[in-house]
Amino acid sequence: MPSEPPFISVIIPVYNDPRGIRMTLDAVIDQTYPKAAYEVLAVDNGSTDDTQDVIRSYEEQYPDLVQLLVEDEVQGPAAARNTGVAESEGSILAFIDADMTVEETWLEHAIASMESNDWDYMGCNVEIYVEDGKDTLTAKYNQIFGFPIQKYIEEQQFSGTGCLFTRREVFDEVGNFDERLFSGEDQEFGNRVYDAGFGQHYQPAITMYHPARSSLTSLLKKHFRLGRGRAQMQRYHPSRVKKPSVLNPRNYLPPHPIRFYKSVTEVATLTWTEVILLFFIAYMKRLTSTAGWAYEHFGEGD
Repeated sequence: MPSEPPFISVIIPVYNDPRGIRMTLDAVIDQTYPKAAYEVLAVDNGSTDDTQDVIRSYEEQYPDLVQLLVEDEVQGPAAARNTGVAESEGSILAFIDADMTVEETWLEHAIASMESNDWDYMGCNVEIYVEDGKDTLTAKYNQIFGFPIQKYIEEQQFSGTGCLFTRREVFDEVGNFDERLFSGEDQEFGNRVYDAGFGQHYQPAITMYHPARSSLTSLLKKHFRLGRGRAQMQRYHPSRVKKPSVLNPRNYLPPHPIRFYKSVTEVATLTWTEVILLFFIAYMKRLTSTAGWAYEHFGEGD
């Protein structure tokens, strides 16, 4: 007789994104994996809009599958994910971000890969797509640079948590995500997993879909947050990151023009005007990240 499938906990942190959580819930409840063998934990991080109401509507419609959890004491995706982990019952935890979508075979194929390979920690491929009516240069930039999960795993020993599968034993061994980090908690957690001796693997056959950021303001806000997270990593985990000098010109100089040109034209057909504007976006992104780092480093973020 075939063995019982492992019980899976799908954990989705969300903050003020009713449309995004609806997209993701629609995708994760429509799976070929047996309904009795997984749960969906949507963790609201203190939203001030109708995000919780959206989740409750799914909870009422799928009471044996979807559960609303609330983490409103600590702001940040790390705290939300930790709440999901604490309330979960699965032997394997599947993390996905609100606004991401997956195919109906996502869980079935991902768990088959984890089980057949006896993997403990697996990152998946993330494909960036442009939504209708949002084909901006910022969206094109996001598509080009995207989420290089394979590079993250092979060179920096972590997977982004929006596309991560891991066994519960990993959390039992290394602990939870560091809630002090405004961002970068996925890297810090992955580095602890690597240090503990767990294998880390990239599975290109499992694709998850993420809409491109089409707004330059939204992109820059993200990188300001990443800059703050980098400063927090230096504060709380100084051995894991190099401490940059505020006087280092690299923090303020634009990208290398020739290398940038090659990197964008190798993957996309662009006009010279588009290349120049994308270069400007890349430079703004670097300056904004540096500003976020300085904001946190010099105490304003405390």
